[in-house]
Order: sequence, then structure tokens, then C-alpha cells
Amino acid sequence: MTFAVSTPLNDAHIVIFGGSSGIGLATAKAAKAAGATVTLVGRTAAKLEAAADEIGGADIAVAEIAHRKDVEAVFAGIKSVDHLVITAGGLAGGRLAETDPDELMSAFRERIAGPLYAIKSALAMMPQSGSIVLTGGQFSDRPPGNGVSVVSAAVRGIEALARSLALELKPIRVNVISPGFVDTPLFDVLGSDVRTEILTGVAQSLPGGRIGRPVEVAEAIIFLLANRYMNAEVLHIDGGGRFV
Repeated sequence: MTFAVSTPLNDAHIVIFGGSSGIGLATAKAAKAAGATVTLVGRTAAKLEAAADEIGGADIAVAEIAHRKDVEAVFAGIKSVDHLVITAGGLAGGRLAETDPDELMSAFRERIAGPLYAIKSALAMMPQSGSIVLTGGQFSDRPPGNGVSVVSAAVRGIEALARSLALELKPIRVNVISPGFVDTPLFDVLGSDVRTEILTGVAQSLPGGRIGRPVEVAEAIIFLLANRYMNAEVLHIDGGGRFV
């Protein structure tokens, strides 16, 4: 028996929100290596330009994912989208008793509303073979209870949203990548000392003794994009963090 070797991402156009750093940038590198072209979307033009240079060239667009007009403007200049990847989303933390709820709700604006704006804008440009990858997270299954309750709710909501949209938007596929703790700029907001303390503690608690690398999550995202039988799925890549 012989099997045909296919390269489903060759010549595909992939739009990546959060593509200027971390998991998004690693995904862009992997996608280009697989033969795709990419458009990087992020909040800072200088970071996007540096990211595009780092991967050997890419289209860029400046947008705040939580702002609908920004997101719609991104797609106004695009003719076709084979795949949409959304890795954008901050770490808006704070204990409810001490924090304005409107401030905490930024997690929903970035992780629920933003993806909805992007998906809505991209749909008319996507072929039936297209796919969408949203980003959830380990807090969905194992919320730490230290001021990220709303983030935990948002990433849990992403899973429900993706599964429902996979049925609603068929045959376009919709999946979720659910990372654990990964060495990305996401945690820079905590400050250097706190960041190091938290990530070191997490690494010591994991079975493998380390946290993840962006490239490892990127490889999983490429799998979700390329495997045409993956649909309505949540792919965990957390080093076993849900169980410790």
C-alpha cells in the first residue's frame, strides 16, 4: 500500500493575530517553512516589522483585536484567507474583591469578542477547506485561583465557542490549541522577578521539569491546520500541567 504525500499548507495564506511574538511568531515561522504565506497582525508596527524580517518576509497589519473596526480594517486589504490563527490575548489579572469588573472584562473582549470579529470578517474570504485555530489555555481545566478567574472563564468559553462554530460553519474546521505555561512575553506584565519566580515554580511542578517553548505549541497549531480530519477539538499542550 502506498500513501500520497500532501503539503496542505503549501501556497496557503494564513492570517495570524498575535503574530509579532511568542506562539504567534513561532507559528508564522513554521507556516512559512511549510510553504505558506502569512499576514501578521498585532498592536505595534515596529514589533510586526521586526517579526516579518525575522521570518524572511510577511504582510503585516496593525490592529487591536478587541476593537471591531481595527479587525475589520485588517481584512479590508486581504483577498483570500485559507486559515485563521488567533493567539492574541493578554493576561488581565486581579482579584474580584479588589479590581473593577470592567477592567477584568478585557479578557472577554480580547479572547471572545476579538475572535468573533476576526472570524466574521474572514468568513467570506475562506474556502470550504479552510480552518480556524483559536487559543484557549490550561486555566480552563485548572484555574489557579490567584486573580485570573475571568481569564479562566474566557478560555473555557473559547472551547465551547469553537465546538459550536465547527458545526455552524461547516465544512470550515474550527479547533482550539490549549497551551500550558510557555516561555513567552505574555508573562512580562508580571515583572521580571515575579515572572521568574512563577515560571520556575511551574517548571519544578511539571513531570518533565520544564515549561514549554513557543515552537512546540506552533508545531501543534500547524498540525491542526494541516490535518483535515481534526475538527471541533481542543488540543492540550501543557506538559501534563492539568494533572499536577
